[in-house]
Amino acid sequence: MKTTLYKSDSRGHANHGWLNSYHTFSFAGYHNPQRMSFGVLRVLNDDTVAGGMGFGAHPHSNMEIISIPLSGDLEHQDSTGRTAIIKNGDIQVMSAGTGITHSEKNASQNDEVKFLQIWVIPNKENVTPRYDQITLDPENRKNQLEQILSPSPDDAGVWIHQDAWFHLGNFDKDINSNYEIKKKSNGVYAFVLKGSFKLDNQELHTRDGLGIWDTESFNLVALEHDSEILLMEVPL
Repeated sequence: MKTTLYKSDSRGHANHGWLNSYHTFSFAGYHNPQRMSFGVLRVLNDDTVAGGMGFGAHPHSNMEIISIPLSGDLEHQDSTGRTAIIKNGDIQVMSAGTGITHSEKNASQNDEVKFLQIWVIPNKENVTPRYDQITLDPENRKNQLEQILSPSPDDAGVWIHQDAWFHLGNFDKDINSNYEIKKKSNGVYAFVLKGSFKLDNQELHTRDGLGIWDTESFNLVALEHDSEILLMEVPL
């Protein structure tokens, strides 16, 4: 098994006042030739948006865009006519395809909203733009890994145009779980949302990331109570 460690304090950082953003991979003003992506996982932004603020309407094309709210409410509007509120427990996905314009803003005037913005390079270009959103029950990931994204609309979670599988898990201390790679030659980017874990021999803390490849499976164990982790399996 091969791994690469991304400590939380090594990420790119941009604080615009209304937006405080940490970039795992090169994005906007943060450019690191050694951190362009992990396979087709192109963007992993850890964003905090101030009350009443947000991203104005802007275009995307040929990208799979996943939003995972961590706290607060995020208001979404796009050129397909969709308007929605996404909150913690929801997963939102957009297939930008031939082109989509969208805006995202904090639905609250007072409270911050925190969310992960994730971009995955698709395996099909110029598809018809698509939007999807689901609400998950946090109990389904208690002391186990819950699938939240896959390549199939008939499988659990949302789906995207890529051979990728995402899982979320929330674990009590000393609980362990084994993850098996779904597709040979894929890798997994593990991102700790809170708490701490040991993945095989590597200890990870809040907002640390670990890229894993050249293995069929790996084990993780929570080192603290209420530790939460996101696993993103993607083609390399």
